[in-house]
Amino acid sequence: MKQLTIVICNYNYERYIATAIDSALAQDYPGTRVLVVDDGSTDGSRAIIESYGTRLSASFKPNGGQVSAYNHAISLIETEFAIFLDSDDLLYPSAVSEVIKAFGDGVRNNACAKVQFRLDVMDTVGESTGAYVPNSEPPSDCKKLLMGGWLYPSPPASGNAYSMDAIRQVFPVPESAINRYGADFYAIYGVALVGPVATVPKSLGGYRVHNTVSTNVSFANSEQITKAPKAFNMRWTILRQIAHSRLQIELPLSFYDFSHEKALFCSSVYNAPLPTRWRWMVRDSRSYLHTIVANPFWSLKKKVGTLALSSLCLVPYSPLSDFVVRYITNPLARRRVAGR
Repeated sequence: MKQLTIVICNYNYERYIATAIDSALAQDYPGTRVLVVDDGSTDGSRAIIESYGTRLSASFKPNGGQVSAYNHAISLIETEFAIFLDSDDLLYPSAVSEVIKAFGDGVRNNACAKVQFRLDVMDTVGESTGAYVPNSEPPSDCKKLLMGGWLYPSPPASGNAYSMDAIRQVFPVPESAINRYGADFYAIYGVALVGPVATVPKSLGGYRVHNTVSTNVSFANSEQITKAPKAFNMRWTILRQIAHSRLQIELPLSFYDFSHEKALFCSSVYNAPLPTRWRWMVRDSRSYLHTIVANPFWSLKKKVGTLALSSLCLVPYSPLSDFVVRYITNPLARRRVAGR
């Protein structure tokens, strides 16, 4: 029987860690192992983790950030496959069974480097919002997209399962003071350079979003919207270096990704005066518009709709402009509007 490890990297999430562990231990696939790596938590996480005894493996390390935790976990994993479950997320009981089946089926008879699946979006207390991520499915050959500079649609960290043979060709990732976070970026896009990506077309877990109020705008749970674009650029540079030195693959200098561009769009025009909004659209919107018009994953209807909505940020009425920005950048606000 094939074996899979659910790795839970935790830092100061005592209020969620038990839910994540319980969901991992509740898997209906008998070849499931659970490993918790605690990255130097200073809250009550350790006591909760230790309370599970021999039902899981635990490793407690000094705080080093998510990249350090992934590097450490990968050095400990002994199974053929792994899922890196964020400690504030959860998996449904059949998640590992579905993933193992997808790995067994392969993609066009080739071994998969990664299997991804949808995650239902939850609010802070774990209630379903009715949204899920991602909303588009990538082709199996994501390497070709990355070679062209396009980041393919992927769920957050918890919605990905990896072949350990593939991920060890990308990790360990360099650790530094400026590269503490974003380990899932290297895993998600790095392994796609090694082999095909398979998709399970249904939700197999829950993704907790902490900024769920429809008046908020957000790029990621762990990063401020003004900092995330710079972090993505740095990670792409590091991924290019890894691809060059370990995989002999040359990635382009820059990349295209609507999630990245909408963060720039938001930070530039949200709550901004009308002249600033117009100035950004005239001078600085080229990459943003390109990720809409040339997006290989979107239908024509979606492209036209997003362009039309984006143009509304130029109206003199600022409440409408700011609503449009929230609608574009925050899928939870979008779902709430649709459900009214």
